[in-house]
Amino acid sequence: MEAVADRFIPADDLSIGGREAGCVLYLDRQLAGSYGQSSRLYMQGPFKPALPTQGYQGQETPAERYRKGLAALNRWTAENKSGKSFAELQPDEQDAVLKDMEADKIKLPDGVAPKAFFGLMLTTVMEGFFADPIYGGNKDMASWKMLGFPGARYDYRDHVSKHNQPYPLPPVSIAGSPAWLVK
Repeated sequence: MEAVADRFIPADDLSIGGREAGCVLYLDRQLAGSYGQSSRLYMQGPFKPALPTQGYQGQETPAERYRKGLAALNRWTAENKSGKSFAELQPDEQDAVLKDMEADKIKLPDGVAPKAFFGLMLTTVMEGFFADPIYGGNKDMASWKMLGFPGARYDYRDHVSKHNQPYPLPPVSIAGSPAWLVK
C-alpha cells in the first residue's frame, strides 16, 4: 500500500510523498476502527450490484476489501509481471498497472473489481494526505503547508477577504500548535 500511496502522491518540490506523509498509517488506523469494520453502516442484504451513481453496495467491510484487493493486486502482478509484487515493480510499471485498474482494463483475481478497488485506494490515500495529522497522516501538516490551509485555527476571519495572499501563520492541528512553535 505504501508503493500505491507514493504513486498517487509522489514526492516533489512542493511536498513529501504519500508514504512519507503517513497515508498508510492513517489507513491502518481507519481499517482497525469502526470504518474498517463498517460498524456504523447498515450491512444487511440484499446485496445487489450498485449503479454507477451509488457507492459500494457489497457485504465486505473496508478492511476485508483491502485485504482481498491488495492480495489480488499482488497476485495479478506476480502472474503478469515476472513474478514481482506491485511494490517490486518500477515506478513506470506501477503507474501503468494503476492506470489499467482505473480504466478497468485488467482482470484482478478473486472477483475484485479493479476500478472500484482503485477508487477505494485513491480515496483513502487522499484522505490520509489531507486529514488532520491527529489521525495519522499529513505528517508535519505537509499538505496543509503546501496549500496554505490554516488548519484548525480558532479565527482567521481577517484573512478571508485577502485574495491571492498567502496566509501568514503556519497551520494548526486539532491537537494544537506544532511543537516547533512552542518555545
